Amino acid sequence: MIARLKGRLEAKGENHAIVEVGGIGFKVYVPASLLDSWEGAGREVELFTHLHVRENELSLYGCGSQEELVVFELLLSVSGVGPKVALSVLSAMPPDSLRTIVAQENAEALARVPGIGPKTAKKLIFDLKDKIGVGVVLAAAPVLTDADAEVIAALTTLGYSVVEAQAALQSLPREEMEIEEKVRLALAYFARA
Repeated sequence: MIARLKGRLEAKGENHAIVEVGGIGFKVYVPASLLDSWEGAGREVELFTHLHVRENELSLYGCGSQEELVVFELLLSVSGVGPKVALSVLSAMPPDSLRTIVAQENAEALARVPGIGPKTAKKLIFDLKDKIGVGVVLAAAPVLTDADAEVIAALTTLGYSVVEAQAALQSLPREEMEIEEKVRLALAYFARA
């Protein structure tokens, strides 16, 4: 129905944006990472959207790219996963990270996403394994170790977003070091940025 919106950002909420298109303000639920990347009201934005229809409600969900929308809709195809959980996954990680997690069958990493428990994480991996295009990712993506996951958890506890924490982690040297040292270097990365 509504496949794309291009308009002016009117306002931002905790998990949504108001986008004015032709004098009409659309409330669109968007991933936190996308919402954080928008500076303020008045800028031009473009969203690829999914209209979710329930018995008593119409909700519009938006993504920053067509690829992100495809992943959002794949998440919705999993039984028991609604748009809020799908949005939570995309808020926590970009599509490439999700592909890597599914390819590595890393249910623990997926279970760290708010709204997803261990059972749902395993179900998502099982259902998405053949759908999400993980073949190329195995060779290209770095493996997320338990130490890396702890560093991301520590940084998000300190108030950084998952996207920021992943960027800081990628800036670190790939050599072996203690978790405390990785966190210290990641914090130094933020000080330089």
